[in-house]
Amino acid sequence: MDIEAMVPERYNEQLEVKRQLLQQSFAEFAPPPLEVFASTPEHYRMRAEFRVWHDGDDLYFCVYDPQNKQPVRCDQFVPASRLINEMMLALVTELKPNPTLRHKLFQVDFLSTMSGEILVSLLYHRQLDSNWQTQALAMKQRLSAQFHVDIIGRARKQKIVLERDFVTEQLEVNGQRYLYKQVENSFTQPNAGVACKMLQWAQDCTRNSKGDLLELYCGNGNFSIALAQNFDKVLATELAKPSVESAQYNIAINKIPNLQIIRMSAEEFSQAVTTDRQFRRLAGIDLSSYHCNTIFVDPPRAGLDQQTVGMVQGYDNILYISCNPETLKNNLEPLCQSHRISRFALFDQFPYTDHIETGVLLERIK
Repeated sequence: MDIEAMVPERYNEQLEVKRQLLQQSFAEFAPPPLEVFASTPEHYRMRAEFRVWHDGDDLYFCVYDPQNKQPVRCDQFVPASRLINEMMLALVTELKPNPTLRHKLFQVDFLSTMSGEILVSLLYHRQLDSNWQTQALAMKQRLSAQFHVDIIGRARKQKIVLERDFVTEQLEVNGQRYLYKQVENSFTQPNAGVACKMLQWAQDCTRNSKGDLLELYCGNGNFSIALAQNFDKVLATELAKPSVESAQYNIAINKIPNLQIIRMSAEEFSQAVTTDRQFRRLAGIDLSSYHCNTIFVDPPRAGLDQQTVGMVQGYDNILYISCNPETLKNNLEPLCQSHRISRFALFDQFPYTDHIETGVLLERIK
């Protein structure tokens, strides 16, 4: 992130540049008009990481400036949520006079929520002992007078959780509130405001759908939980064990009766559907009982592999969220031979960067 580019007054200019770039880049696929979902220009990031700089008795946070290739002191951080900014000030006040908590502390990670919870992870270049735990617990109790806070200590092959290693986020989507368990060091959508807009858009794209939904790369159930109301049943896959556990938890607290999570990769599921390969993790699940006309994918930056593209192409409706426009374009080349783009969206998850989050709805060509 370019520190000098973080000027809220210039946010709309930067978003317009992204809009033009995305439209030009995808013109070959003849998409419909681009829907643009802006971020707030300040305090949009729910998570942030900072290096800790020690200068004699002083201690402060730093961010890396890619332009000057130097650490820059950061007492407050415009992109981070207001809760993170408040915690930055309170935490430095606690750490400075405490030799036990500041000794060989090199990084602090924050995970905050719109619901007012915040998780603070302290990372050390030393092993943590009972004295650290006592001091950290006392600090947590003092901070709890002002914040709904949990604290984690990390060192090499060591993780100390004082109470919880997760927060519970609340996202409002089309007048309905969804709860999401977000575990420390696991993937979560960084921009909660834009995440709500993504869920609203996905719900709108799938409204009045028929049949069932298949989702690949479901993470903690972020999309599948919000989309379940538009389908008879939802079958979702995810490989990362912590994310699967969070998804199961989120299904329960949101009381979603028609959603089933399977722990397997998209590639494995493609093999299960398109070949005779058997998986123990599918024991007790009758894939033939699902009548999925729609598939939802939100893959990593590498996009969909060739086999998964072939499998995805077999569905009438493809809802695709991409964090990498280049790999999305690569996937669209074969997909647009059988489908056309009926919805096209830009979600500005990461203001002041070149990063573009894209959404497309593809419908089979009749």
